[in-house]
Amino acid sequence: MRAVVCSEYGPPESLSVQNVDRKEPGKGQVRIAVEAAGVNFPDTLVIAGKYQIKPPMPFVPGGEIAGRIDALGEGVTGFAVGDPVMALLLQQGGFAEEAVVDASAVMKRPEEMSATVAAGFTMTYGTSMHALKQRAELKAGETLLVLGAGGGVGLTAVELGKVMGARVIAAASSAEKLEAARKAGASELINYTTEDLRERLKEITGKKGVDVVYDPVGGDMFEKALRSTAWNGRVLVVGFASGEIPTVPVNLTLLKGCAITGVFWGAFRMREPEKDMDNFSELFKWFQSGKINPTVSRSYSLEEAPEALRDLMERRVVGKVVLATGRE
Repeated sequence: MRAVVCSEYGPPESLSVQNVDRKEPGKGQVRIAVEAAGVNFPDTLVIAGKYQIKPPMPFVPGGEIAGRIDALGEGVTGFAVGDPVMALLLQQGGFAEEAVVDASAVMKRPEEMSATVAAGFTMTYGTSMHALKQRAELKAGETLLVLGAGGGVGLTAVELGKVMGARVIAAASSAEKLEAARKAGASELINYTTEDLRERLKEITGKKGVDVVYDPVGGDMFEKALRSTAWNGRVLVVGFASGEIPTVPVNLTLLKGCAITGVFWGAFRMREPEKDMDNFSELFKWFQSGKINPTVSRSYSLEEAPEALRDLMERRVVGKVVLATGRE
């Protein structure tokens, strides 16, 4: 089978497509005929050797896939060959025509959901749902500020915030990304490359501030957003796409009466799987009813994996991008 292979740590351009041996599913595993694979920021770190998980060389990157079950391992129940599914891997094995996955990491996807959409659904919507529902406890009528609102997780936060009844302010670096956020449900837009974030937030909120900040970017925007929270505000630390982990004066949390809250969806999924499945049950219902409409801006071939990763690293991506194997 064809797969994208990382033979040494380095930039995306060091990856190559190779023919690799097919794997048989072991006990408790399934083999999935991959139709599409999500491209995520951690993938760029894994191939560079900068992620906490370091697979032995050579390895196939990719942690998020969608396709159909091709074979069942011993003891697997609840699935059948041909089932449309989506799955998470431990940051390896997804950029290929087939993948062997523990059955516990697989979810059946709605028949109405294409593999292209499903491949980019799990991480982004899972993260944003957990962030807004469990970590922020977002309430209808509250104001939600989403930084990096044109990216994969950012757009899902805009969408879900709108569905949950919040007033959503989207902040992003380009008009194209802000237009995508507007379509996703944002009622106010801020271009933080041309506008002052704090001043615009004062104007929009009447100096009250925002109730919840969703930040997958990090960098210098974090402190500006923290200073713009309302009393009892919650600032969600989702990621550091800017490459810079911010440091802030912690006395701000005392003065603002606010909380800085970490969002680690992967750990939540492992520690509280029943709550995570409840989240996805709700997400699937919202998808089927048309309340959420995932944005996949481009589909790349396996051979174009370096280009997809480079586009992601340089923040040229709007919404989600995927690799397609041609099976769908």
